[in-house]
Formats: sequence, structure tokens, C-alpha cells
Amino acid sequence: MFVTIITDCRDSNETARQTTRASVLFPNANISLIGVGNFNEIEAAGNLIDTLDGATGGDGIIMVNAAPRHGSGKKYKNGTPFGYFKYANKTIIATVAGHTLSLAKKFDLIDEMYVTDLPTVIEAFVEKGKFEADAQQRTVLTQFRSFEYMPFLAKWVHEGEDVPAEKMSLEEIPDCPKTVWWVDNFGNVKTTLLPEEIGFEAGKKVMTKFGEFTCYNGLKDVPEGGFGMTIGSSGYQNRRFVEITVQGKSAAKEFNLSSGVELM
Repeated sequence: MFVTIITDCRDSNETARQTTRASVLFPNANISLIGVGNFNEIEAAGNLIDTLDGATGGDGIIMVNAAPRHGSGKKYKNGTPFGYFKYANKTIIATVAGHTLSLAKKFDLIDEMYVTDLPTVIEAFVEKGKFEADAQQRTVLTQFRSFEYMPFLAKWVHEGEDVPAEKMSLEEIPDCPKTVWWVDNFGNVKTTLLPEEIGFEAGKKVMTKFGEFTCYNGLKDVPEGGFGMTIGSSGYQNRRFVEITVQGKSAAKEFNLSSGVELM
């Protein structure tokens, strides 16, 4: 079994605490953590897809947290609620507002989505004797819900406990914008675009807000010092995202691209 944590709480203190708690709640699991930018829902969305792809047929849990309390998060009592869905033999726990789940929706990976109310869930499990009453108030008021709440919710859902929740319409999940979702360490730019959305074929030119890019079958085909679009390694199964690349250089620096920048 695997447990992957995708979170914008990513400094050394926060990551150590989250992985420590996960290792206690899931003692036989392989645990990994992916840090995303502050409040960066689109980075979380893309990493959720890549994690599901990497998991192949494995049994596991993915916890996704990108939950601002400012802006859209202000309408909730204590930030964006956490919800869950099941895909194959995997449990996905995620913050539900914004674009965190937009790519999972785009790939038709969500059959039924449920949203939880933290105080209600904790109260229910205190009454069941499966959560410490002394920790109830702290958990309800915490600013670190991905540590105090999310891993317990993941355990209960994955183990088939009766978790209080309401079914959420998939229409409430916003469609994914045509944007950048990740820049890798080489400066290659992963986009939310799928090949069929731009009619990808070698030699075709695609116009974006940052100029015109030629499509190439592979990274090796991009001319020395040249730039273009290729079908990258990220995505789910046979559906891979289009990437923007500059041969031998950072495409992100050359075109001033970063996560969340809209391309079209």
C-alpha cells in the first residue's frame, strides 16, 4: 500500500509532521510527499493525476491539500472543506474548492464526490470512541487541518467507516483552464492541454498568448536552441499533457512561464 501527500504545507517542520502522522496511521504503507506552491491548486491538480498514473493498480491513499483561507476560502468557517472520492482501489481525500479537482474531472476519474464537515465528522468519531475527546476542540479550530484532520479522514474512508458526508455535484468542480500546471527542474513547462485539444501533429504550429509554437514528436526533435511543443511524460495512462520546451534551456525562463499562467 502507498500513501502520497500532496500539499502546500511544505516546509521541513510541516512535511516531517505530516509524514510522521501518516506513518503511524498507516504503518505498513510507503509514504511520499509532494510539495506544491502556496495555495497553488493547479499544481496540486496535476500532481494528483501523475500520482494516480504512477500508482497503476496499487492499493493506496492520496491526500491533497491546497486550501487558502483568503479569497474564496473566506466563505467557509475554517477554509475549504475536505471531500473524498474512490477510484479503483484508491481513496482520494482533497480540498474541494478551486481547481484542485479540475483535472481529475477532466480525465473522468471521479464517479461520485462527497464533501465533509470537519466538526460533524470529528463529533461522530468521538462518539464512536475512535477519536480522542481531548483532541476534539483543537482539531475543530486548527489552522493545520492537513495534519490534524485529513489523515484521520483518509484512514476512516479507506477502511470503510461510515463517515458523515454530503454528495457533491461534479458541476461544482470548475473546468480546468488552459494553463501551466508545473515547471520541472529542467525548465520544461507542463500544461493542462491534451494533444487532441490543439490537434497535435508534428509540424503543426499552435498559437498561444506567448507566441507560436511548432509541434514535435519528441524532445530530441526540437532543434538545438529552438523551442516547441511536445507530448510529455505527465498525464494518466495513454492521455499525456502537452509540454512547452526549449532545447538545452529553460522554457519557463525564456517565456516567463509559471504555474497558473493561462496560455490561450
